[in-house]
Amino acid sequence: MPGALTDIRVIEVGTLLAGPFCGQLLADHGAEVIKVEPPGSGDPMRAWGQEKADGKSLWWPVVGRGKKSVTINLREPAGQDLVRRLAAGADVLLENFRPGTLERWGLDPEDLQAANPKLIVTRVSGYGQTGPYSSKPGFGNIGEAMGGIRYTTGDPEKMPSRTGISIGDTLTAMFATIGTLNALHVRERTGRGQIVDAALYESVLAVMESLLTEYHVAGFIRERTGSMIPNIAPANAYPTRDGRIHLISGNQDTVWRRMAEAMGRPELGTDPRFATHIARGDHQQELDEMIAGWTATLDADELRRILDEYAVPNGQIYRAPEMLADEHFEARDAIAWVDSADFGAIPMQNIVPKLSGTPGSINWSGPALGEHNDEVLGGILGLDAGAVERLRADGIVA
Repeated sequence: MPGALTDIRVIEVGTLLAGPFCGQLLADHGAEVIKVEPPGSGDPMRAWGQEKADGKSLWWPVVGRGKKSVTINLREPAGQDLVRRLAAGADVLLENFRPGTLERWGLDPEDLQAANPKLIVTRVSGYGQTGPYSSKPGFGNIGEAMGGIRYTTGDPEKMPSRTGISIGDTLTAMFATIGTLNALHVRERTGRGQIVDAALYESVLAVMESLLTEYHVAGFIRERTGSMIPNIAPANAYPTRDGRIHLISGNQDTVWRRMAEAMGRPELGTDPRFATHIARGDHQQELDEMIAGWTATLDADELRRILDEYAVPNGQIYRAPEMLADEHFEARDAIAWVDSADFGAIPMQNIVPKLSGTPGSINWSGPALGEHNDEVLGGILGLDAGAVERLRADGIVA
């Protein structure tokens, strides 16, 4: 299917997740993403992941999807020259090395933009391109800690917890994507590219709601609260008779009154302890215990049927099996099945958001290392077979 970015060429020279996930999002919507990887080893994401099959990463097919892989040794002048030539004909150069690395490799963004004024250079790093921490190495978990999400995540009686995914990296990739799209829009008016500077800690900080304002104005520091939302009730996870966990969000006044009816206790809807948002927050623990006592008498499917009947927002906590079996996921094509050379047809999350006219498509899963060398080096850069062979002999490509 056509994508919104089919006229955009991206040169991705980043590794691991924050930069490459930005490249994945751009490729999903039609951009031609040429991923530059070290000869022989490739992006470490080819080997990373909590679970593997026959020693092969199950993460790479997702984060590498829709990209073209070319192997170029960026530590050699000849390899750096190849990237300069690619950047001269590109719309975006995407990187997530430590600040200063591109400059040491002779790929200073200002020089690249002098040769190609329309080039947008999207730079992803731990602390940004400026400031006293800019030269420090920064990974996603450090950005999560500095940006505030680690301290506020988990059980209040335990150490701060991670969210279960690399949220710092993915948030930064999303903000880098937004910045890239903004820069492309501005270029339509000015004809000139710019630098997009996306920092891990700032991307996490950006989603931390009113955390800073609460402290400055009221001296309040947010703490970990586990599964509940402080002073917003009911909005928690509750047990069911068949041992499952169900989320219920009945915290709006009108919704709470409907929920009280669903529980067979309509008087709770007007009870002064629970009738208003403020009152329910003041009596949150008492209310949660009351609701848990009710939900524990019902199987999860019956609980969901009752709550749906009374239009109370609710849902099971899903894992992969529930996602693959859910009729709504299927009806919305939320899961795509993509052919993979290593694993056959495999499921992965589909493109988000859905665009009615240019929805984009997942054209292939993560490519083999150097799979597109001939297409990129010969077709795009116009190198003849002899020139490519000499680069291969010198270890510049593989």
